[in-house]
Amino acid sequence: MSDQKKNALKTILQLTCQLFWVVGFVVGLSGVYLLMKYKQSSVFLSQSYIPLPAYLALASAVLILACGGLGSWLSIRDSTCLQGLFVYLLVLVFCLESTASALAFFHSTKLESELTPLSGVFHNYTGSGRDPDSQAVDATQAELQCCGVHDYRDWLETSWFNSTGGLSIPHSCCNSTFTSCNGAVDQPWELYSQGCQVKLEKSLQFVLRFIIWGTPIVFFVEVVLFLTMAQLMTDQTVMEYRILGKN
Repeated sequence: MSDQKKNALKTILQLTCQLFWVVGFVVGLSGVYLLMKYKQSSVFLSQSYIPLPAYLALASAVLILACGGLGSWLSIRDSTCLQGLFVYLLVLVFCLESTASALAFFHSTKLESELTPLSGVFHNYTGSGRDPDSQAVDATQAELQCCGVHDYRDWLETSWFNSTGGLSIPHSCCNSTFTSCNGAVDQPWELYSQGCQVKLEKSLQFVLRFIIWGTPIVFFVEVVLFLTMAQLMTDQTVMEYRILGKN
């Protein structure tokens, strides 16, 4: 292999590894974002397996960053041993990312059933600042700009609504554009129109799709790295082993 071709391949390797770093940061951020979303909405979920794709995405992100660093080093120095380690890590990254993507896809199709405890949490709402479930309901309604499970009328069937006189619902249902809103049920136009179940599903779907689409991007970058490394490794000197004969 000519020096010019070898230098070109090493330049491609360096640039692709820098792109791999960017991909690693995106994959890592998607894992962190999913963990944050899970922490905020775990009280509404029936299973605790949703964080698994996040942990796998974080693990693959760490390996991606390590691969990027190792590949950058290989673009400067030649090492048959490190080249083999680099290829092995690329395979491991793809396995982790594929598993994370498969789990994320599985959970994205089961979100409706996994949100079955949502109705019970809303029904047991107490309005107390010391009740973590009630705090989660208020925080979710304010953050996602939603009201009730399906709409504000779900609150009319709760024991908390009847115990407070049946005139208003939690202020976290108030649309932020109406500053004078006090949760009065006779002014429904001042309340958020969508229910929290739909909003929660869309919120979790968004971050799960982030992880799902991470796999084809990682695969594309890895194909470039594999082809580049294959070209560079063909230039390595093959060690010859000879049987020592008797004199």
